[in-house]
Amino acid sequence: MNQYLERIKNGIITENPTFILVIGMCPTLAVTTSVSNAIGMGLSTMAVLILSNLLISLLRNVISDQIRFPAFIVVIASFVTIVELVLKAYIPSLYDALGLYIPLIVVNCIIMGRAEAYASKASPMLAAFDGIGMGLGFTIALTLIGSFRELLGNGTWLGYRVMPSVYTPIGIFVKAPGAFIVLGAIIAVLNGFKIKNNSAKKVEGCDGNCCGCSKNSCSDRKEEQKANA
Repeated sequence: MNQYLERIKNGIITENPTFILVIGMCPTLAVTTSVSNAIGMGLSTMAVLILSNLLISLLRNVISDQIRFPAFIVVIASFVTIVELVLKAYIPSLYDALGLYIPLIVVNCIIMGRAEAYASKASPMLAAFDGIGMGLGFTIALTLIGSFRELLGNGTWLGYRVMPSVYTPIGIFVKAPGAFIVLGAIIAVLNGFKIKNNSAKKVEGCDGNCCGCSKNSCSDRKEEQKANA
């Protein structure tokens, strides 16, 4: 498979951040009360993912290993600020609906995780496609959860009434417990189809010391530091 398409497949299916890696749960559980909020958060996060991955990849040979995390945060926070200002100026209704969760994209572990695990080691184009894949996977997951919650909790989809008039909305689904119920049910179905989290599979002979593992990037950095000493 083309390596760029593989990056997209990886984000949507193989390592879907919500259903497979189960990370970025704060916005997943908080903003999926409606489909419009879910799509808005997903696309905002995807924009930050693509731009931050691209810039971090371009600067990967310039950013010192010792300051990489502060540098990543500065890059991510800059793009989050841009996205926040764009939403405030052009889509104020979505900006008001998402509220605090827009600036909280800065600390979304999906973005920081991709910056550290992939973008800082890959070419700019691959890093950008990785951001597209992860962003699409996150957006699809939020949209699916939001669809179930809005349908069951309000009887609507994207604000339009789709359930029969005799349907009585189940209010719990637009409240916090509903998010856990829907997320748990979807993950249970995926587990039923044996869609496993590949990143959680133990490496044969693993002793739990990840940084001491020859397959881990921490080990690579230690070797580089020894060589430069």
